[in-house]
Amino acid sequence: MTNSSTRITRDDVLDLCEAIHATSPDLPAFGARVLGLFLCVRLTLTYLRHNLPQELLAEVYNVSQATVSRVISAYTPLIARALQTSVPTVEDLDPTAQLIIDGTLLQCWSWADHPELYSGKHKTTGLNVQVACTLSGTLAWVSDPQDGRTHDAKALRRCGLLDVPATDLPDGVSPPRHIGDKGYIGLGMITPKRKPPHLSLHPDDRTYNKTVNQVRYKVERVIANIKTWRVLHTGYTRPLETFPETITAILGIIFTYTP
Repeated sequence: MTNSSTRITRDDVLDLCEAIHATSPDLPAFGARVLGLFLCVRLTLTYLRHNLPQELLAEVYNVSQATVSRVISAYTPLIARALQTSVPTVEDLDPTAQLIIDGTLLQCWSWADHPELYSGKHKTTGLNVQVACTLSGTLAWVSDPQDGRTHDAKALRRCGLLDVPATDLPDGVSPPRHIGDKGYIGLGMITPKRKPPHLSLHPDDRTYNKTVNQVRYKVERVIANIKTWRVLHTGYTRPLETFPETITAILGIIFTYTP
């Protein structure tokens, strides 16, 4: 049965506990002593899923706010370490597979000394990640996070997804043309067509754009599912240097425990 606070099953939480213990046998004493491994992991998952205030989590788990803070700080990287091999890299992808790609902003606190986090497109601060799914709508890959001000096309070029060596392809097979929005025009991808200056879009082009967008909605749905882990959507307020490992922890959970 799926737990309402984490939306993964008790058996999956137990499996995650075993994975954490296997990769990090020397567990933090304070959390294990007060709550035990299972509740420490579940508390951390609850925080990641709902981004609840630590004071509320302290009341729910009958511990102090300081204990909640220490548990989240200690167990988030433990989850990331235990599950990081489940998160695909560019090298893990099938070089012949056509993917649907979109960028999204994972929102975080606006630190005054980090202006590079501000996204003019989204009018807020965060980290840019590129997300790819299969044509059937299954999450396939998420890039390493980059500064929020990074344009999607630049972010995708940096991650290497488009750089498929010819030696990785069967003889006579060209790299696939991935599908994306207008932000990726110029990268050799299948994208909607822009309206010419001072002219209307030709009816054939409108039909073409509609067809492309009907495919693109699948990656938008995948991104929406990622952001059901509310700490990625409602503003990350813990130290900025911990945000990438938090993203890795959540992606590890998604790739490992999502059917």
